[in-house]
Amino acid sequence: MATSNIQEYLETLYGLEEERKPATTNEVAKRLGFSAPSVTEMLKRLDEEGYVRHEAYKGVILTEKGRLLARKVKRKHRILERFLHDILNLRKDRAHKQACEMEHTLSDEVEKGLWRILGRPRKCPDGKPIPNLDRASGRVAAYQSSVAEQTLLHEEFVPLVLLRPNQKATVRQIRGGRLAAGRLQDLGVTPGIQLQLISRAPLGGPVEILVRGSHLAIGHGLAMKILVEAC
Repeated sequence: MATSNIQEYLETLYGLEEERKPATTNEVAKRLGFSAPSVTEMLKRLDEEGYVRHEAYKGVILTEKGRLLARKVKRKHRILERFLHDILNLRKDRAHKQACEMEHTLSDEVEKGLWRILGRPRKCPDGKPIPNLDRASGRVAAYQSSVAEQTLLHEEFVPLVLLRPNQKATVRQIRGGRLAAGRLQDLGVTPGIQLQLISRAPLGGPVEILVRGSHLAIGHGLAMKILVEAC
């Protein structure tokens, strides 16, 4: 298993690749805050292990093996940023810093769960894409969805809790089976109805909405089951 240090290097190289900037030793050293000699040694090691192709004084490029791992780490980072920013209301800079610390220990199972709970986002809070795994060699992209899930993603239905304060939306789907649907129906929240998010308490607290002219406070867990299309 690649160490967190190796993952940091590969993630940095992937970021430079995204920005179409040359991955020189000095640039990598600058971004990671390491000395150029230590970066050179690490790049040699990454080359030996098949993650990169490195030529002294010319730069470094990711191999297929290195790019696949880098995309996986970057995906976890950006999903964590979405969770920390959208659900826990952390500022973008704090969400980024915290995601850097958490990405290396986040399991694939938890990553998949977060991605689904967040409404299968395609971009991080800064608008950068959340990558799938590389398809180039016939690998199936991470978490390939069923036809129904692809439709959900295409139509951009998102959990109610991801709306901005005072944003309006139309309810499109209730997840969680008959029990959740029945509870929400009793509150007047049904598919096709328009509602407005009034406020969202931090750290998974209750959500206040305006629906059918009434103000309601519902639990965060129940609110996550309400998929809406933002107006």
